[in-house]
Amino acid sequence: MKMSIDIHPKELKGGWDAGYALDVQTVESTYLGDNEFGRPMFDSRRSALGELLYQLKYRNDMAAAGPIVEALAEFLKIRSVTSDVIIPVAPSNPSRKSQPVIEIARTLSTAVNIPLCEKCVLKIKSTPQLKNVYDFTERERILRDAFAVNAKETSGKRVLLFDDLYRSGATMNAVARLLKSDGQASAVFALALTYTRSLR
Repeated sequence: MKMSIDIHPKELKGGWDAGYALDVQTVESTYLGDNEFGRPMFDSRRSALGELLYQLKYRNDMAAAGPIVEALAEFLKIRSVTSDVIIPVAPSNPSRKSQPVIEIARTLSTAVNIPLCEKCVLKIKSTPQLKNVYDFTERERILRDAFAVNAKETSGKRVLLFDDLYRSGATMNAVARLLKSDGQASAVFALALTYTRSLR
């Protein structure tokens, strides 16, 4: 698919009506050994979109947001995705000063003229970061009753559920099911910027 940056969309199966991730996060990673804290270090080669997300998320390079949002907006236009509201997935690390998922969702909302609802789905239970939990069933258990939805804002609406990275799908599935059950959304479209190589 030819866009402002090259992307390779992947269809995502889950508790939504349709879902996509725009590209893989890392193309390849080479293990370099452990650092002084005993954590593994990797030399990673990322996709173009994965690199932009990395620069935004870990280098606080706000200039990366522009091409990211452009790619998202072009993809939504090409796929003819129509939605009434954009809902970002609650950040996994709430202590982070800048929240890339929220910032991108805000800019995307303006670019495609779809209202953003930051308070439609709230995280109401503290959970460990799921990147350290590898068992899918355990992830689902951790996320049980972790979110609440504002049905007044979602009832009867077509929701675009947005996240930056799709790893196992546990979080997006939990939120999508909640939007349909408690939130009474008429449709949920899941969209992630990147996905992990384990999904290939």
